[in-house]
Amino acid sequence: MGVTPLIFPVSKLFENSDKQNHYEKFYFKDDGLIPNSKLPLLLIKDALPKNEKNPSQWFLQTFKSNNWTNSWTNGIYPFHHYHSTSHEVLGIYSGEAIIHLGGEQGEKIKVTKGDVIIIPAGVGHKKIESLNLGVVGAYPDGRDWDLMRGAKGERPTADNNILSLSIPNEDPLLGKRGGLVKIWFK
Repeated sequence: MGVTPLIFPVSKLFENSDKQNHYEKFYFKDDGLIPNSKLPLLLIKDALPKNEKNPSQWFLQTFKSNNWTNSWTNGIYPFHHYHSTSHEVLGIYSGEAIIHLGGEQGEKIKVTKGDVIIIPAGVGHKKIESLNLGVVGAYPDGRDWDLMRGAKGERPTADNNILSLSIPNEDPLLGKRGGLVKIWFK
């Protein structure tokens, strides 16, 4: 007697699991000023549900439900900076921007409404240009964050801060089900 397999899309098994496959990874090495990280920066394109009427609130609520709080709504600084006391998530709720990641030797990427960037502590980032940019930022466990610019004297204190940070227990979009939880813990 044979068994007939039940066939249906795997994405139907777990809500939002299809987004797991769209996590782009970017690695940046220490450039002497910006420490960057061994953990990859993660870019998720089009994370916002189609036809969402209040994108900033959706990002705020989604991040909060996954324990990424201490939120703000604004833009991205137009100078290279990084955080040594926390990882960070940025949800783009309007407009578009060119962001320079990883310091001067890093990479420039375009982000648009609906994109999410998960930035490990130590990874440099700055806005180069933007049009109608709106961003929600948040931090795992509501951590306080510092603002480091790659100036002389910041290190080794910043390096020690980064090394002491744990990997968050939840992804800002998928919670405990995937995303950075699977990627950063490998």
